Amino acid sequence: MGIKIKMAAACAAGIGMAAPASAEDFQLPPEVTPQIRAACESDVRRLCIGTNPTVAKVKVCVSAKFSQLGNRCKLQLAMAGLKP
Repeated sequence: MGIKIKMAAACAAGIGMAAPASAEDFQLPPEVTPQIRAACESDVRRLCIGTNPTVAKVKVCVSAKFSQLGNRCKLQLAMAGLKP
């Protein structure tokens, strides 16, 4: 797996993850910008959010399913310098 795909996975990690007991306690990774979240959240929810999601699981999933992400999500990741 290429370094840029790993970075893209890190960038998309946590998007749309189920919040813990208190939503304000949960912080997305700093690399997940509002633009990336808006562009990628539905893809990540559809492809990568199962039962008991973790940031690590989402990173692996986004990396593995990068080609299945929508064009808008891929574009935002590329604009952030994170592309395969």
